[in-house]
Amino acid sequence: MESAIPLWVYYVLGFPLLLGPLVTLHELGHYLVGRWFGVEAEAFSVGFGKEITGFTDKRGTRWKLCALPLGGYVQFKGDMNPASMPDGEAAAQTSEEEKRGSFHHAALWKRALIVFAGPATNILITLAIFAAFFASFGQPVAADPEQTNVIQSFAQDSVAEEAGMREGDRVVAIDGEPVRQFSDITDRVMMFPGRDVTIDVERAGDRISIPLTIGSTVEEDSFGNASRIGRLGIYSAPIAWEPVGLLAAGPLAVEHSLKLVDMMVTGIAQIFTGERSVRELGGPVKIAKYSGEQLSLGLTSFVNFAALISLNLAFINLLPIPALDGGHLAFYAAEAVRRKPVGPRGQELAFRTGMALVLMLMIFVTINDLVSLPIFGS
Repeated sequence: MESAIPLWVYYVLGFPLLLGPLVTLHELGHYLVGRWFGVEAEAFSVGFGKEITGFTDKRGTRWKLCALPLGGYVQFKGDMNPASMPDGEAAAQTSEEEKRGSFHHAALWKRALIVFAGPATNILITLAIFAAFFASFGQPVAADPEQTNVIQSFAQDSVAEEAGMREGDRVVAIDGEPVRQFSDITDRVMMFPGRDVTIDVERAGDRISIPLTIGSTVEEDSFGNASRIGRLGIYSAPIAWEPVGLLAAGPLAVEHSLKLVDMMVTGIAQIFTGERSVRELGGPVKIAKYSGEQLSLGLTSFVNFAALISLNLAFINLLPIPALDGGHLAFYAAEAVRRKPVGPRGQELAFRTGMALVLMLMIFVTINDLVSLPIFGS
């Protein structure tokens, strides 16, 4: 039965319901750890630009909702701007009394923990969601573990069958890396369409090496979103769902998250090497589109998507780009090695360059998102 609610309503609702809580919790991580260490916050903002509404609490922190819901920030005492860029000129004239509660006069390890607390909060959100899913639904396993990496049948136009594989072959390695279960095959094939590999199989007690080129296929979901993935065209034993206890759900969530991070790194590397098109990069428009679509599928799909975006936020923020959390941590690492901060001029130049790069990337991915919409004929 089709939903009576138009899809555009889900688009309008999905984006703020997704990004609002994730950004707020990210910034709340910075804020709470800062308060724990006695650092004063001048402003806590959800969004950028003009303030829509807000209030000032008894500690003097201005809590506000701003017009552009594409992020947020905590501005601590001593920050020149929302990017936590230090005001070197003001710092030089600061009295001992004014240094109390200032972010940039806190101990180095405290500043590092305050900055890391934002991405760490997003990571914890992701792990909590995945752990809850594993505990609720279990984990997929082969119905017959002995047959997990044994080829049961082939898909039509299978590149594996064309290369010489047969039903009953046991896949034991791909490019020398051992294969223990069918998911290992998926992990080493899905992200690498068109790549040449050598697959080792066991057949009647013999080990045979079979070179082939991973098949490339474009798959569409029910909303018409296309993605290019690698396929061998083989099927293994049926899958069953195994119950998972609360203690086991945590490690499974960590393992699943690490696989997703590996896929992110691989995807970005492939864009730089030309294996993937830059059109596969997504920005706020695409996130809004996907969030609405997942919301239309139900709460479970939407929460799962929220976990993926939360992990993405942590990953992006930890990149060593000035103006992002990872850029601050890079400066703190340099300060720890040099035993003194990077000079104000160097920091200002780096932050301005980093901000320019972030803005350029935002503009690029937004244009990329727009030209991929159906209204432009893509």
